Amino acid sequence: MIENQVETLAEPISASDNQRLPSLDFIRGIAVMGILVANIVAFGQPLSAYIWPGGFLTDHGTVSNWLWVAQLTLIDGKMRGLFALLFGAGMILFLDRARTRNSGRWLQARRLVWLFAFGYAHFLFISKTDILTVYATCGLIALLFVNWRPKTQLWVGIVIYLLGAVKDVVVWGRMYAISSGGMAEAPGGMSDMAAEMREAGLADSQLETALIQAGDYGGWVAHNIAEHWSQPLLSWFQNGLEIIPLILIGMALYRLGLFDGRLDRRRQARWGWVGLLVGLAATLAIALWTLGEGLDYLAVLWSYDGTSRVASLPMVLGLSALLALWGPHANGWLGTRTAAAGRMAFSNYLGTSILMLFVFHGWALGLFGELTRPALYGVALATCAIMLAWSKPWLAHYRFGPLEWLWRCLTYARVFPIRRNSPGSHEVQGASHQRSA
Repeated sequence: MIENQVETLAEPISASDNQRLPSLDFIRGIAVMGILVANIVAFGQPLSAYIWPGGFLTDHGTVSNWLWVAQLTLIDGKMRGLFALLFGAGMILFLDRARTRNSGRWLQARRLVWLFAFGYAHFLFISKTDILTVYATCGLIALLFVNWRPKTQLWVGIVIYLLGAVKDVVVWGRMYAISSGGMAEAPGGMSDMAAEMREAGLADSQLETALIQAGDYGGWVAHNIAEHWSQPLLSWFQNGLEIIPLILIGMALYRLGLFDGRLDRRRQARWGWVGLLVGLAATLAIALWTLGEGLDYLAVLWSYDGTSRVASLPMVLGLSALLALWGPHANGWLGTRTAAAGRMAFSNYLGTSILMLFVFHGWALGLFGELTRPALYGVALATCAIMLAWSKPWLAHYRFGPLEWLWRCLTYARVFPIRRNSPGSHEVQGASHQRSA
C-alpha cells in the first residue's frame, strides 16, 4: 500500500498548454514585469532609496519626484498584491490536482519549502529584493486554512488585511505627527526610534554601496550573511498581516470563479472598475500629499507602509478582476508574449535579478549609484522587453521554464523531461481542458 502511494505521489501534476488557465498566466506576466519596475531602484541604488527618494546617490529632481508619485500610485503594493492573490489561487489549483493523486497539503508544503530555499539563496547571493521567502513562509501558514469555505477565506482575508493596514496607519502616522511637531513626546520615544532606524538604514546602505561599487562580490555576500541572515526567516512576521490575507483572498477568488469565467462578466467588470478607480484615486491623493510634504522620510514611510496599503486593496482586487476578464482574449503579439512571460514567472523573476548583478555591480558594468530614476526605469523597460522576447520561443521548445522545471523535479524528487515531445513527457494532443498549477 505504501509503495502504491509513493508511486501515485510521484506522478507529476500536468502543465501542458491545453491544461492551463490563461488568465493566471496573463496576470502573472503583468505582475512579474511590474515587480521588476518596483524593484529597479533597489537594484541600482542603495536599499534605503527603495522607498525614500532621499536615499538616492544621484540627483532626485522634479521629474524623478513625479515618477515617484507614479510608482506609488500604479506599482508599489499593487504588483506584490497581484502576485499574492495569484499565489493563493495557485496553491488551491495545485492542491486540487494533487488530491486526485491521493496527495494533499504535505506535497504543497514540500513545494513551499523548496521555494523558500530558492528565495533564501536569492536573498543572500543575488538581491535583498527577494519576495520568494515571504510567499513561502506565508504560504505554509495559509495551508492551515485551505479547507475553509471560500466566503470565509474572502472575508477573513479582507478583515485581517485592513486591520493590519490600519495598525500601520496609526503607528507610522503617530511617528510622523511627532516628527512634524504635531504631537509632543518624551525623549527616547518613537520619533527617536524613527531617526535611529533611518540612520541605521543609511549606514548599512553606505557599507553595501562601497562593496558593490568596488566589485567586492565576496565581501557583499559575507555582509549579507553576517548582518542580514535572519531577515528571510522573519519575513512571515514582518509581512504576514499583508501577504497571508491576500493569499486567502486569492484562494477564495479562484474557488468562486473569478479567474475561469464562472462569474457574471458584467458584474465582474463593474466591480473591477469600481475597485480600480477608487483605489487609484485614493492612492494618487496619498502620493500627491506626500509630494507636498517634500517627500519627508516619515511622510514617505507613512504613505508607503500605512495609508497606501489601505488604498491598494480595492485597486488590487479591481485589477485582478479586470485582467482575469481580459487575459483569455489577449491573443495578439503582446498578449501571448505576456502570458508566456507569466508562465515562466519564476525563471523571469530570478533571471532578471541575476541580470541586474551584471548591470550594476562593480565587477561587471558597474552602474550602481550612477543612474537617475528615469534611467533606471529605462533599464527596467529594456529588461521587460527581454522577458517578452525570450519566454515564448523558449516555451515553443520546452515544456517549462528552466527554474520551473528544477522546482518541479525537486518537489517530486524525480527528473522529468523538459523538451517537448520527448519520451515520457505525457503530452497528449486534444486533451480535455483541466486546470493545472
